[in-house]
Amino acid sequence: MEKVNCDGNTICYVDQGQGEPIVLLHGYCGSSEYWEKVVPILSAKYRCIVPDLRGHGRSDAPMGAYTIEQMADDILNLLDELNIPKVTLLGHSLGGYITLSFTQRYASRLDGFALIHSTTYPDSDEGKEKRMTAVSTIQNDGITAYVDGLVPNLFADLSSPELLERTKEIGYKTPPQGAVGVALAMRERPDRRDVLSASVLPVLLVAGKQDGVITPDKVFTVDQPNITQAIIADAGHMSMLETPEELSEIIMTYLEKVKSV
Repeated sequence: MEKVNCDGNTICYVDQGQGEPIVLLHGYCGSSEYWEKVVPILSAKYRCIVPDLRGHGRSDAPMGAYTIEQMADDILNLLDELNIPKVTLLGHSLGGYITLSFTQRYASRLDGFALIHSTTYPDSDEGKEKRMTAVSTIQNDGITAYVDGLVPNLFADLSSPELLERTKEIGYKTPPQGAVGVALAMRERPDRRDVLSASVLPVLLVAGKQDGVITPDKVFTVDQPNITQAIIADAGHMSMLETPEELSEIIMTYLEKVKSV
């Protein structure tokens, strides 16, 4: 794994493959390892840059609350350090919130973007309460207890204990202060439906039909000609691990459209 200094914080990342650059952003209490089944497929044709987000994996986890804007700026700094002028940015869940912030402020650095099991909506009042419950659980019971409660809700099919255990294993590596900082960042994120509706870039929206975390209606918030919508019947919130071949095919088809624009 490689690393760069992004405005005083170390961001670790995987850089695999050659071709047009794409950046894959993982979800909450995940890491670049969330994409371990997808990167080998996509890197056959594309340069895949896959960071551990601030507060996750091997990247630095500063103390205190973060903002989604800070996390998007980390990605901008990473691209600058790698001398990459434009990319296609694909964000899963939390990664989608970061993608929207990046798009709002740095659209000139994008060829296109994707929201995968993510939403333009802000947290509801209930959602904000759940973030504080998460913070309390992490601080009082530890990251292992929190991840054990989180992971089973992410999947459509609980028949594969190996898949759940692998996801928990990834989650256990999340620094507790990072998980707290990011929970507070997600809690304060704004409504960004206007970012999606205003964009003229090629956009991909992917939902899992069985996703109980971010339901398809929360993913497909805008319908216009530049937006491709895809729903995966057998996926919950984790298609990159549940149905990696199907997700990769959807992404590859979308990336061909990006190249043709």
